[in-house]
Amino acid sequence: MLKLYIGNKNYSSWSMRPWVLMQQAGIPFEEVKVRFDSFDPASDFKTTMDRVSPVGKVPVLVDGDLAVWDSMAIAEYAAERHPEKALWPADPAQRARARSLCAEMHSGFGQLRSLCPMNIEAHLPEVGARLWAEHEGLRQDVARLVQMWRDALGRQPEGSLLFGDFSVADAFYAPVCMRLLTYALPLPADIAAYVARVRHLPGVRAWVDDALAECDFRDFEEPYRKAR
Repeated sequence: MLKLYIGNKNYSSWSMRPWVLMQQAGIPFEEVKVRFDSFDPASDFKTTMDRVSPVGKVPVLVDGDLAVWDSMAIAEYAAERHPEKALWPADPAQRARARSLCAEMHSGFGQLRSLCPMNIEAHLPEVGARLWAEHEGLRQDVARLVQMWRDALGRQPEGSLLFGDFSVADAFYAPVCMRLLTYALPLPADIAAYVARVRHLPGVRAWVDDALAECDFRDFEEPYRKAR
């Protein structure tokens, strides 16, 4: 069986992507959670992950003797291994658009990701309002999200996901949706509705439920709180 190494569900956005992808698609896998104790070379986290992959980070998908690291590589491997799950759109143009969206998530949105780290159990609207007022780059990142999602959703029936049925693209933006909710960043109604649809996907609900049950406060992951 496939084995997926992940970090704390409350904080690990990169782990969330392949976990939600495979959970929502019904691909069987064994979860191995490696708790964030610190990222020092001698930490339990680093020593564990260094034995699994050469980069010593999560997520990592292990299939027998093969280790696949990086969320994009894991998504591609899962899609190739399970073509029946149709994790990418069937139409070539739509598939290219979906891959472009995922690649942009992988390399972009630096202000959103650095200023608003994923923290599912937290509710930080006051922090979000302050960051929104102070950081033009954050406003630009959200404006780009709105533009990108609106363009994709506009090609689908009303109430759909980004490419109609669930795809890798929705899994990749699920942690972004969680950030938008935690920090209550302002969104137009149609984009807020898409965020709500992602939040209520069974795979996302399962991840969120587990994150809320962790009760594992990690101070080095918490720029805005001193306690739960």
